[in-house]
Amino acid sequence: MLPGPQRIVCLTEETTEWLYLLGQEERIVGISGYTVRPRRAREEKPRVSAFLSARIDRILALRPDCVFGFSDLQADIASALIRAGVQVTVFNQRSVEEVFSMLFQVAAMVGCAQDGLARIAAMRQRLEAIGAEVAALEASGRRRPRVFFEEWDEPHISAIRWVSELLGVAGGDDIFPELALQPLGKDRIIADGADIVRRSPDIVIGSWCGKKFRAEKVAARPGWQDVPAVRNGQLFEIKSADILQPGPAALTDGVEQMHRIVRQWMETHG
Repeated sequence: MLPGPQRIVCLTEETTEWLYLLGQEERIVGISGYTVRPRRAREEKPRVSAFLSARIDRILALRPDCVFGFSDLQADIASALIRAGVQVTVFNQRSVEEVFSMLFQVAAMVGCAQDGLARIAAMRQRLEAIGAEVAALEASGRRRPRVFFEEWDEPHISAIRWVSELLGVAGGDDIFPELALQPLGKDRIIADGADIVRRSPDIVIGSWCGKKFRAEKVAARPGWQDVPAVRNGQLFEIKSADILQPGPAALTDGVEQMHRIVRQWMETHG
């Protein structure tokens, strides 16, 4: 038996996916109801929480020796479990480097530090390769596109920090970089939609936190008809599970999708 906790409840998807990638899924006894990566986790593990709420009684019935959570938004859940005598580890990763740090810490906790480091190194290597592809395009005279990443539509919420950073790696320039540093969605609200139009994005990427992105709805917004992204049909969706999860998904599938979108624009419009 490897050291570390043997009965883990994951209140968010990223730790579940990471433990599966490490081959440690047998340690997981409960997951978030929002988990879709890996798909089989929903079939194999009981769902005991949403994001802001959890069935404390069901979690306790699973006799966990560790619960993994994410951010201050789960502080009330964590507090209730701690008072019940459960070990709780809450990560608060917001940047790409903090995501890598979380991945290593979880791997170490379950006795898989070396495997974790190898997987992290592979992800870093791919990010560097993407950066090199972008640099080559820029060296050939291609322009980086201005990108509006919309995390929610009503009200408009712009990209959180790890998304903004990965967008930069992928070759795009976030049109609201000053908001990306704000950890809470309420602090990334764009009150004046006309400000988006003024910043003239070449590409709009939507990831509406589980709600289907509607490109036609975006294109029909008042005053948006002259936005380059609308005029050139550069409206795209990336599923929230692939990019808004601060874990393996964003560092692999999420950034790859952004890079494909940006690279195509650079080759065609840049």
